[in-house]
Amino acid sequence: MRTMRALAALWLAAFCLAAQAQRELPDFTRVVEEQGNAVVNISTTQAVRRSGALPQVPGMEDEEVLEFFRRFIPRQPGPGQPAPGPRPESRSLGSGFVISQDGYVLTNAHVVEGADEITVKFTDKRELKAKVIGADKRTDIALIKIDATGLPAVRFGDPSKLKVGEWVVAIGSPFGFENTVTAGIVSAKGRSLPQENFVPFIQTDVAINPGNSGGPLFNMRGEVVGINSQIYSRTGGFMGLSFAIPADVALDVQKQLKEKGRVARGRIGVVIQEVTRDLATSFGLDKPRGALVNSVEKGSPADKAGVEATDIILSFDGKTVDASSDLPRIVGSTRPGSTSTVEVWRKGAAKKLSLTVGELQEDRVASADKPRPQKPAEAQPANRLGIVVAELSAEQKKEMKIPGGLVVTEVKPDARASDVRKGDVLLTLVHKGQHTELKSVDQFNKLLAGLDKNAVITLQVKRGETMAFVTISGLTDKG
Repeated sequence: MRTMRALAALWLAAFCLAAQAQRELPDFTRVVEEQGNAVVNISTTQAVRRSGALPQVPGMEDEEVLEFFRRFIPRQPGPGQPAPGPRPESRSLGSGFVISQDGYVLTNAHVVEGADEITVKFTDKRELKAKVIGADKRTDIALIKIDATGLPAVRFGDPSKLKVGEWVVAIGSPFGFENTVTAGIVSAKGRSLPQENFVPFIQTDVAINPGNSGGPLFNMRGEVVGINSQIYSRTGGFMGLSFAIPADVALDVQKQLKEKGRVARGRIGVVIQEVTRDLATSFGLDKPRGALVNSVEKGSPADKAGVEATDIILSFDGKTVDASSDLPRIVGSTRPGSTSTVEVWRKGAAKKLSLTVGELQEDRVASADKPRPQKPAEAQPANRLGIVVAELSAEQKKEMKIPGGLVVTEVKPDARASDVRKGDVLLTLVHKGQHTELKSVDQFNKLLAGLDKNAVITLQVKRGETMAFVTISGLTDKG
């Protein structure tokens, strides 16, 4: 009898748990019913400029690349073969969503790029022509306008309140299948992607495919928290990694596009790199954080404010810089002409500087990384780093516009400084927050001789026209 009662109790408990689990499963129907009508399909027509030129799929030029970030927008030739006379046309499919009842629509910049004609299609089969108000390639946001009123519009939520693991829903037109609904969870926040310095992406596992570009990402309250923009794929199709532009970034961009037709971003004129654990140790920082300044552009806002190469920027305008990728986003979102406070870590101590933010212009082409011809002095034996260095002549210093430094003439096969290259010019040695400018071979070797075998040091290196910091963990035995 006791056994039967125990079994009955266990069965009842299991039933209750199952019922509770069923009640807790997400229901996306309300979100779709309330917000689905505000999501649109976007098709574009673009005249092919060269006769016989084949339509291209962005990001598909090199199929040998195993892993890459890809814009997902299909481009397909029009029906039938192009006639000899008229110019052929290519069509692209994407998604978008209405943000105001008077016809403003948000989508991705790459969806409408180069379009001669844009058609917006609603769930009720209405098709309306649209014009581009403005597009911003750096964030991949475009604002377009249709001539209509009384349209269903989305509500926006606060992406900063999103939690990793929270359910989210995407609505779009993958492969042209209009108003397709897919769901998943937030996988991560604040993701930095290659060549995308101004967007802290929301990563999800929501199924996103070609045609979802520009579509909204909703939270469970039916609020737009992001715009689906990119996928990470080896095949061009969904593989569980999708990335959305946060709604607050999109709203700031669209406001500027609506008011001025362009986006104004701040710049301060520094080249930065990530602070690794070894770099933090050699600079005397408590943990890896901030953005290490490789070089400062002459005459730039940073230069005028007194920012120096080897500074680590810890915060900007009151916002903490946890990783180097945070700095471009924070500076970029700061209005040009405004005054900001920059906190830097310099020679083992924090220091605050006042800076007037400049304006970011068109993309600049980086100088070619070509080593300058060197005329090294008499060769020296390899030091504890396994490299051979020589002193620069006065002519070389004048040509490179530097007061001192040592040129690397040889890197031994077993060198501890394996990231150092022949032709590099070593400018500074950093150890436990102490910065020492390198002036002579004898001085450099004495510095190395005085260090423990397990010491972690950082070298400031001039390589062609660029600056870099190379960290070395451990030295060879003294001998």
